[in-house]
Amino acid sequence: MDLVLPKSSLVVLIGVSGAGKSTFAARHFRPTEVLSSDRFRALLSDDENDQNVTADAFDVLHYIAGKRLAAGRLTVVDATNVKAEDRAALVALAKQHHLPAVAIVLDLPQRLIQQRTAERQDRDLGPDVTRRQADHLRRTLPELDCEGFSRIHLLHSPEEVDRARVVREPLPSDLRERTGPFDVIGDVHGCRPELESLLGELGYSLVRDADGRAVDAMPPAGRTAVFAGDLVDRGPDTPGVLRLAMGMVAAGHALVVSGNHEYKLIRALDGGKVKLTHGLEKTMSQLGEWDEKFRAEVRDFCAGMVDHYVLDGGNLVVAHAGLPEPYHGRTGGRVRSFALYGDTTGERDEYGLPIRLPWQNDYRGEATVLYGHTPAREHEWTNNTLCLDTGCVFGGRLTALRYPERELVSVPAEQTYHEPKRPFG
Repeated sequence: MDLVLPKSSLVVLIGVSGAGKSTFAARHFRPTEVLSSDRFRALLSDDENDQNVTADAFDVLHYIAGKRLAAGRLTVVDATNVKAEDRAALVALAKQHHLPAVAIVLDLPQRLIQQRTAERQDRDLGPDVTRRQADHLRRTLPELDCEGFSRIHLLHSPEEVDRARVVREPLPSDLRERTGPFDVIGDVHGCRPELESLLGELGYSLVRDADGRAVDAMPPAGRTAVFAGDLVDRGPDTPGVLRLAMGMVAAGHALVVSGNHEYKLIRALDGGKVKLTHGLEKTMSQLGEWDEKFRAEVRDFCAGMVDHYVLDGGNLVVAHAGLPEPYHGRTGGRVRSFALYGDTTGERDEYGLPIRLPWQNDYRGEATVLYGHTPAREHEWTNNTLCLDTGCVFGGRLTALRYPERELVSVPAEQTYHEPKRPFG
């Protein structure tokens, strides 16, 4: 019975006293990963039954948990956590550090708990205490899936506990083991002819189907393309761009992060209330010429995109709108929002567009960050970050960066496909 959890996360063990949480933690986690409320109570008082130090013990536990989460380390909280308010504080702590919280619940039969409690010689809690804890857990357990946990694992019997196996997996954005080399491509925006030309300049060999449509591109030996989002909207052939990118990703020849335009397209394909503006009207019209099966594949492809990737041992980060260092390899709404939209002042310029804050001016991270989103006519490295959106759909160029060589490769737009609201660059 596999209990899958992210390598970087907060694991909250839940169960009444005597349920076997500490035994479970010792079996599946390193001692340094486990923070026990009993241990902190003992550190703060010479009397192990002194309940007056409970609040202080949890303050210390939360402080140390926060330090571990800030460093991205897996952290396990071994406490009863049967009250919803106790769990809420832990979920909030994980959210503060942009990491997921996982619940592992040992919901064993009450008769077994009371038997175990009676057999313990070091601490006699008595049946009343465990009964009250069980009542708390029983009342709040049905609402557990609404408390903000990314995953919930329920163990209802000693047999399930014995069969359980903890499986650690990286967060979706964590591809540190992929060392490249990479070809990171800026915003395509439906410009299929230019994308095919750029891939040719990069040394990729296009693969076409029986109808002559590009459905894959074979890379030079060892290389992988990385699309920096906004494959769709505004340009002449969004379906063609998607077909090519989908084929490359499926073949393992490319990676792709989500852009804000993909996020909006998903809602439109789902029938959501979305304004058909900023080129989305062209995409919906173009997709309308293809069958429902292809549109469903497009929807699933866009929905499966992550908000950023950490690559090359942490030395390279690709995010559509860029990403400050504290968000690298993290997850959550704030991380996704920044990766897709960047940060703004909340005001709009004379063209009605959001005024964006130049996060890259304050960037001091060691990782190279490559991004797009806001088109620029010229390439300019700023504190180890580079924008690769050179406004192809606006008549500029489609650009890629060879990494780690830091060699720029561009092709000019064949024409201006969409007039920008403001002159880009």
